[in-house]
Amino acid sequence: MKPSSRLAGSARCRARGFTLIEIMVVITILGILAALIVPRVVGRTDDARIAAAKQDIASLQQALKLYRLDNGAYPTTEQGLRALIAKPTLEPIPPNWKQGGYLERSSVPKDPWGNEYRYLNPGLRGEIDVFSYGRDGAPGGEGVDADIGSWQL
Repeated sequence: MKPSSRLAGSARCRARGFTLIEIMVVITILGILAALIVPRVVGRTDDARIAAAKQDIASLQQALKLYRLDNGAYPTTEQGLRALIAKPTLEPIPPNWKQGGYLERSSVPKDPWGNEYRYLNPGLRGEIDVFSYGRDGAPGGEGVDADIGSWQL
């Protein structure tokens, strides 16, 4: 056998896989990265939901203002946010309700936690209040369980 063929054969043996130490180093590095990054990403889920709720509330507020411009008043609490997608049948019947409604969707959006947005006319904190009870779905709370409303925009 030639010397060059012996070198080629030994190079092939070394190129077949990783050593145990190399694999352990890579796993350790991945573990350290995961320990640093995962807590930051996981905590952002609630922040994103709160931001989405605020955006939905702002959109609903805009639709309610258009409703008021067309009809002279906001929908009553009993008519609710549904008045933005279907002409109310409860008094007072809006005289100039816009055909097709005031939302781009054919349904009133739910909050990021799957609950209905709440609507009050007259509001407790403003002329009207549009709000979500947050993650816990109950009035009050702190942090991600806190109420998110039009008074915060």
